[in-house]
Amino acid sequence: MLALLQTMWQADGTFPSGSFAFSYGVEGAAALGRVTDKPSLLSLVATILRFRWATFDRVALLRAYRASMDLSKVAHIDHDVEASTFGESMRTGSRRNGGSFLASHSALGNRAATALRLCVRRKECLGHIAVMQGAVWPTLGMDQRLVQIASAYMTASGVASAAVRLGVVGALQAQGVISEVLPLIETLVAREVPDDARLSSALPFLDIASARQAQASLRLFAN
Repeated sequence: MLALLQTMWQADGTFPSGSFAFSYGVEGAAALGRVTDKPSLLSLVATILRFRWATFDRVALLRAYRASMDLSKVAHIDHDVEASTFGESMRTGSRRNGGSFLASHSALGNRAATALRLCVRRKECLGHIAVMQGAVWPTLGMDQRLVQIASAYMTASGVASAAVRLGVVGALQAQGVISEVLPLIETLVAREVPDDARLSSALPFLDIASARQAQASLRLFAN
């Protein structure tokens, strides 16, 4: 029960992990008129979960989890994420969120987070959020299934929350989107990730939309 409660705590949008400034590319997609209502938002969230989270973030998360706080392995995964992430705004946002995540957990007394924060300061690690979550969450008693659930839920809720702040949908519509993708999260988490799985992402439109939005003179989110 404690591990489940820890998972709920980490997946809570009020935890200061830096995701408040992260739109997951939604702002760029909305600016191009590709996300305008609940059906289009639902399609976007499902697409992000299938073709970004499941094949990229989840792989990095689990590889870091399985590294068991071997800092050299964590650093290697972190640099792999950096090299495989398209667009400076996405890389910067991921590192910023990871830094906030580590700072919060370090302040709460988590020794793993403190060690990783020092690793980032020494520039041995870069601090990408999925990697940092995968390394720190096991210290809270979260198993591989729970870390995936927390990560996937945070992705879905983060996209939906960004859409609300952008005025694309209302709060109730956003909650409807989250409710409808929960079975998809269950299905994706049930799939095995082999130890030699490689990072893969297939969202060129969203990458381009994010890159375009990063050049905008006025924007609400960092990416």
